[in-house]
Amino acid sequence: METKVGHHSKLDAFRGMDVTWLLDQWAERQPDKTAVVWAPFDGKDRRWSYRELADAAKRFAAGLHARGVRLGDFVLMHFDNSPEFLTAWFGCAYVGAIPVTTNTRSVPENVRYFAEVMKPVCVITQPSLAKVVRDACGKAVPMIMTGDPKAEDGAEANEAEPFNAVFADAPVPSLKPEPQRDFAVQFTSGTTSKPKPTLWTNANALWAGRSMATNLRLRREDVTLLYMPLFHANAQITLLSALWSGGTVVVHPRFSASRFWDACAAHGVTWASMIPFSFKALKGRPVPKHKVRVLVGLERLPDAEREFGVQTLALWGMTETLSACIFTDPDHPGPAGTMGRPSPLYDVEVRKEDGTLAGPGEQGLLYIRGERGVSLFKEYYRNPEKTKEAFDASGALDTGDIVRTDEQGWFYFVNRDKDMLRVGGENVAALEIETVINETDLVLECAVVAQKHEMLGEVPVAFIRPNETSQSLPADALSQRVIAHCAEKLADFKVPRAVHIVSEFPRSTLDRIAKAKLRETLPMLGADGAPKA
Repeated sequence: METKVGHHSKLDAFRGMDVTWLLDQWAERQPDKTAVVWAPFDGKDRRWSYRELADAAKRFAAGLHARGVRLGDFVLMHFDNSPEFLTAWFGCAYVGAIPVTTNTRSVPENVRYFAEVMKPVCVITQPSLAKVVRDACGKAVPMIMTGDPKAEDGAEANEAEPFNAVFADAPVPSLKPEPQRDFAVQFTSGTTSKPKPTLWTNANALWAGRSMATNLRLRREDVTLLYMPLFHANAQITLLSALWSGGTVVVHPRFSASRFWDACAAHGVTWASMIPFSFKALKGRPVPKHKVRVLVGLERLPDAEREFGVQTLALWGMTETLSACIFTDPDHPGPAGTMGRPSPLYDVEVRKEDGTLAGPGEQGLLYIRGERGVSLFKEYYRNPEKTKEAFDASGALDTGDIVRTDEQGWFYFVNRDKDMLRVGGENVAALEIETVINETDLVLECAVVAQKHEMLGEVPVAFIRPNETSQSLPADALSQRVIAHCAEKLADFKVPRAVHIVSEFPRSTLDRIAKAKLRETLPMLGADGAPKA
């Protein structure tokens, strides 16, 4: 007798669940367990148990509902790390509204674009950003402001409602747990186009939390230090991972190298999500006795493991994939520099320029297959053209990243496709040049971009941020030393034609240098290498 096997979607793993269901589960099962610690650089720490966090979010949701916020409405959240951020983010979920978390480094033009696309029914911001938000949203959109608006100058503060006044002791209309309900929006960084509003469902959020908690072997006893900006997907996935496992999150206002290890020691931190700059900034600093088990980054770093007394795990993912599609296993971390092996939860393909699959030792463009609305984002909101462009004809997500594998199957990041330079017909990876520049121990950060050239098409140019060792060097001497080292290590067409020294980099998010803005500062070069008039 033939047995028919029914098809099961990845969505089935979250049937009858959503993010508030998960928070309520922990509030019931471990009500007094610390969920969040707000650890400001000035002032005393504040703690919320799981019950207190859920209760605060529900009271805020009740206040939003009383002000007309309903299921499916968008709430623009444009403010920095704070305890209010978490209350508002979860509060939106309880009322069924969708928080749109935006980069606080955005210029006014971007904020206007965010508001035009999302059409929020209200906006939550902080005093220092109130004017930008008011100009972007107009006077008709109600504004909620953290802090004390009455203590601030300006008409925006007078028009805003204090955040603490929103809380209400009233029941919130009950929503049936629905994993397919829309949950949140983040605008992905725009490099060659405007930022795209990436829409997550509740199933997306639960997938992110569950898969990352599984990858990292997280338990209720685990404590993470979160310094990433909460408006960013990285921080939100970190938060969801801790929420899935019932752990504790210690939130800092921002990254601080001088406070990092002391905070880890004081709060019993066991893991943290890192960015390359953080590893560099911590290098050489005293490391107290701590409980940190693992630092998660973009590649495995044995030198950091020895210096900090931790394990480094690597992963690759993006806002559109929510979780790590490629990662290193705690028991099988792999060689230095690797970002790991494909997750069994995704289908991973590496394709050469002709569309055929890349083999060992070959590099190619990374494609990811998953399930939309669960393991892959739902859509770019109100942008069906960009949503369609994100996937090829077979339904695979075009990540825009170039990777390679070695003979043993370990993956290595090569570059963003748009960061590949074409120098006189030769393909040049900006990352290769940046790696060589970092070897000089003269730079804190660097970025290599393409400068247009009349004859060669493009040539590489470096922007560097000096470290303590090189800050005293004259600019010309520093540039010459960097170029000389590159000339020794690289083929001549890969050597930067110029080195520009900067005190800060423009950024699209904390962990990404806005290379598009650097490219915009460079004039076209003539055949003689001089700027064209």
